[in-house]
Amino acid sequence: MLTTLLVTVLTVFACVVMLCVSILFKKNGTFPNTHIDGNQALQNRGIRCARSQHYEQIHKKNLEELLQKYTAEN
Repeated sequence: MLTTLLVTVLTVFACVVMLCVSILFKKNGTFPNTHIDGNQALQNRGIRCARSQHYEQIHKKNLEELLQKYTAEN
């Protein structure tokens, strides 16, 4: 039982170290950007993440709101 637990902990530790090697030893090592907005090919196709689209829909103003804002400024 104890040996199985020890082997499991060492295996998990080794996996974490191997995943972090490029981040720890590169000059400007960072985690890769796996978000949709970070992918240039998807941006070229006009594909964005749902969070960005939702934000735009919430803050999108219709013509009436734009006219009210314009008339209030003038």
